[in-house]
Amino acid sequence: MARQSGCGHCPGSHSAERPCLASATTKARAWLLIEHPGPWPERVEQLTEPVALARAVRDALAAGVRPQLIRRAGRGRRPTPPLRVYVGWSQGSDVWLETRELDDHAELASLDLAAVAVGRPPGWGEPVGEPVFLVCTHGRRNACCARTGAPLARSLTARFGDLVWETTHVGGDRYAANLVCLPHAVYYGNLGPDDAEKAVSAYLDGEVVLDRLRGRAGLPEAAQAAEHAVRAETGVLEVTGVTVETLSGASPYEAVVSSGDRRYRVVVERTEESGGCGPECQEKLQTHLVTDLTLLNEAALV
Repeated sequence: MARQSGCGHCPGSHSAERPCLASATTKARAWLLIEHPGPWPERVEQLTEPVALARAVRDALAAGVRPQLIRRAGRGRRPTPPLRVYVGWSQGSDVWLETRELDDHAELASLDLAAVAVGRPPGWGEPVGEPVFLVCTHGRRNACCARTGAPLARSLTARFGDLVWETTHVGGDRYAANLVCLPHAVYYGNLGPDDAEKAVSAYLDGEVVLDRLRGRAGLPEAAQAAEHAVRAETGVLEVTGVTVETLSGASPYEAVVSSGDRRYRVVVERTEESGGCGPECQEKLQTHLVTDLTLLNEAALV
């Protein structure tokens, strides 16, 4: 996406007038978060300095680990070491985070990225017992992320302190301001300060908020839509309280979703939103609609 000085997204973006459902990035399951105050390039893979950091980003991408550059909001940025790094896994219920402070980015060379990529804690850092909240403020990637994300990061930092970091592109610029809650990689979009505070508070209590919920990273978008539908139907908000067991087909998709001792058959169709963005915007305008939700019993699944 070309760098912009203003918002080129379609009307209703950033305001919740357009739905952000089922839009969390589908490929991210393993994460590498590296403190780097900037400047950030348009794309993290374009980073050239510091050399050791650029190499670590390339190695992570090659291993199938999603790299994110992070920094403190506003005046809390640290231009010199120690530098904070997190690695983590967000798929399923066995999620985890490890953290370590570095004196030099060269220490990243000792990280076992192959282990991280398959969800195995490498023992490279200390286990993290608290969540990490990422707010995209990547203005060089898209101006809207800086315009909406930077104030949100400052607001959340004032409320939740060091749990909050600014970060590079997380996907879905037209949904800015975007928030990612790790280690489960729960995505929210179109957030203002009040909405974001509710989302963070809920996650700290082990729950999600359905309003402005984009989905959970690592799941196909149709599975995200099916999970959202079952949560709306049952009122189950626990982060791991709803599981997509199977997903088959290709628009219409058919998912089997479990919540407690109940299972549901959910039919999801992919559709296009009307009123697209301008030609400078590469964001897709697909969305997913649930066309059927049926309670199943155990016999129906045999």
